[in-house]
Amino acid sequence: MSAETHTTTRRPGVVLVLVLALQTMLILDVNVVNIALPDVKEALGFSPTSLSWVLNSYMLAFGGLLLLGGRMGDIIGHRRGLLVGVTVFSLASLLGGLANSSEMLLTARALQGVGAAIAAPTVLSLIATHFTDDKSRAKALGAYAAVSGSGAAIGLIGGGLLTDWLSWRWVLFINVPIGVALLVLAPMFIHETDRTPGRFDLGGAFTSTVGMTALVYGFIRAAEQGWGDGLTLGSFALAVVLLLAFVLIENNARQPITPLRLFADRNRATGYLSLLFVMAAGNSMFFFLTQFLQEVRAFTPIQAGLAFVPLALLILASSNVAAKLLPKSGPRALTAIGAGAMAVSLVWFAQLDSTSGYVTALLGPMIVAGLGMGVLLVGVTTILMSGIKPEESGAASGLLNVMQQIGGALGLAIMVTVFGAATRGADVPAGLDSKGAADYVLTEGTTTAFVWGAGFTAATVLLTLLMRKVPMGGGGDAAPQEASAPEEQVAAQ
Repeated sequence: MSAETHTTTRRPGVVLVLVLALQTMLILDVNVVNIALPDVKEALGFSPTSLSWVLNSYMLAFGGLLLLGGRMGDIIGHRRGLLVGVTVFSLASLLGGLANSSEMLLTARALQGVGAAIAAPTVLSLIATHFTDDKSRAKALGAYAAVSGSGAAIGLIGGGLLTDWLSWRWVLFINVPIGVALLVLAPMFIHETDRTPGRFDLGGAFTSTVGMTALVYGFIRAAEQGWGDGLTLGSFALAVVLLLAFVLIENNARQPITPLRLFADRNRATGYLSLLFVMAAGNSMFFFLTQFLQEVRAFTPIQAGLAFVPLALLILASSNVAAKLLPKSGPRALTAIGAGAMAVSLVWFAQLDSTSGYVTALLGPMIVAGLGMGVLLVGVTTILMSGIKPEESGAASGLLNVMQQIGGALGLAIMVTVFGAATRGADVPAGLDSKGAADYVLTEGTTTAFVWGAGFTAATVLLTLLMRKVPMGGGGDAAPQEASAPEEQVAAQ
C-alpha cells in the first residue's frame, strides 16, 4: 500500500465528510432550485411552461450522461472523476448564479447536469475503496443513506432560506464554496483508485441524451404552440430517429452504457416503467405545488419550503418501515400499495381551488403522498435490484438512477403540456379581478396535471399485476445494494 493510501486511511472521518459533502451538494440541487422557481420566472422572464426547463435541462444532462460518467470514473480513476465533475459543477453553478437571461441559466443548468453525471458515481465507489472492513463500510453507508434521505427536507428549507434572505441566485452560488473546498481537500485525503481499461460509448450517450431532450422539447413546445406546430413535430421526429439509433448502437456496442439485456427480464422491464411513472408524478407534484403555494397562496419561499417538510420526513419514515415489512409482504405488494396511496393523494390534490388553505386542503394529501412514496420506492427498487448478477450490479444500479432522472424530466414535460392545454382552455368565472383570474387559471392547470399524475400512479398499480413474485429472505434474491437505494430515490424528490 502506498504512503498516500496510509495517510488516507488514518483520516477515514475526513474522507467520509468529503464524499458526503459531494453527495449533499448533488442531491440538494433539484430541491433547492425548485423553491426558487417563482423568483427565477419573474427575474428572467420565463413563461409558466418554459420554466420547467430549469429543472429538465439539469435532469436530462444528469440522467443522459450518468452511465458514461460512471464508466469515466472506472477508466480515469474515481478521485480524478470526482475532481473533474466537481470542477464542471462548480463553474456551472457560478455561471448560473450570474445568469442575466433564461438562455444563460439553462446552459448553466445543463452543464451542472454534466458535472453531476461525472461526480455522482464516484461517491459509492470511493466509500467502497476507503472503507474496506464490514463495520466501517456499514457505518459509512449508513451515513450516506441518512444524508441522502434527509436531502429533500434540507433542500426545500435551504432553498427557501437562501431565496428569502438573499436571492434566488444563491441557490446556485452556494455550490461554489463547497466545490472549492472539495477540490482543495480531496487530493489531500482521498487516494486514487485503480483504473480499469474500457471504452467510452459516446454514440450511445449522444443519441440517448439528445433524443430524450428532443422528446421533452417536443412536449413543452406543444404546450406553448400546439401539436400542429412544425417545430413540435420536427422535435418528435428527431427524437424517434435518435432513440431508435440509440437502441441499434447499444445492441452492437462492445461496452454499451446501457446493457439492453437488463430489459429482457419481465420484472425489471415493468419495474423500470413503474419508476418512470412514479418519478413523472412525484417531480410534477413538487413543481406545481411550489408554484401554487407561492403564486396563488402567497407563501414566502421559506414558508413554501417548510410546507413540504412533513411530506419529506414521511417519505423517509415510511421507507424505513417498508424495508422492515419487505421480507413478509414482498416488493410487489409494497409497490402496489404505495402507488395506490400516491394516486389517492393526487386525486385529493386535484380538488384544490385558489382559496384552499394549507391545513384544511394541502396537509392531508401531503401526508398520504409521503407515506405512499416511501413505501412504493422501497418496493420498486427491490424489484429492480433483485436477481442481478454481481458483474451487472453496477450497470443495474446506474440504470435505476438514470430512469429516475429521465422519468422526472419526461414526466414533467408531459404534465407541463397538460398544464398548458388546461390554462388555455380555462373558463374564467365572471367578476374576478386580474389577480383572481390569474390564480384561477394557474389552479385549473395545476389540478388537471394532478389528475394525470394520478393516472400515472394508478397505471403503476396495474403494472404490478404483470410482475412475477420476487423471492425474499433466507438468502433470497434481494441484492445488498438495496440498503441505500430507497434513500437515493427519496433525495431526488
